[in-house]
Amino acid sequence: MEHRTSKTLIGKWGKNLAVRFPAEIAQAINLKNGEEVEFEKNGPDLLMRRIDARADAEAAAKRIARRRGHSLDGLSIRDLIDEGRKY
Repeated sequence: MEHRTSKTLIGKWGKNLAVRFPAEIAQAINLKNGEEVEFEKNGPDLLMRRIDARADAEAAAKRIARRRGHSLDGLSIRDLIDEGRKY
């Protein structure tokens, strides 16, 4: 695995703080605009990881299949599959 480092500033986005990713880093990890990620505090460091939408959709579909109504919070299996395809 190639190790890349880069510096950036934390900025404001409304009342929240925001991180701007340098284009070379975003391209190296294939990060897309609008992609959902999660953050985890790891000691003094911060870990960012992608949210695997396909795995989440598949797990939800399995839960739906076990239920009689074949829906999860009002979403059909088709809705979940279509949502997973966006990613």
